[in-house]
Amino acid sequence: MLETTEIEKKSLEAHVELCAERYNALETKLCVLEDKLSSLKTMIVEVHTLVEKMADKRTDQLIGWGIGIIGALTASVLWLLTHYVFK
Repeated sequence: MLETTEIEKKSLEAHVELCAERYNALETKLCVLEDKLSSLKTMIVEVHTLVEKMADKRTDQLIGWGIGIIGALTASVLWLLTHYVFK
């Protein structure tokens, strides 16, 4: 925190001017911080969207594999039934 200068202690006008400069500097820093947070929020939304898409792809892939395995097992059972039970 900036300390009060000697001229501020003696002159109200100097104090007001220096405070105005300090507030302007703070406002500038807050604007920069707001811009950075906004870009960070945008980036997080993009990453979240990509993660959701990857999860959906993975789910579809697992369902496909499951259907393939069940189909192969069903075909194997039917083949065994036709060759050994119904023969």
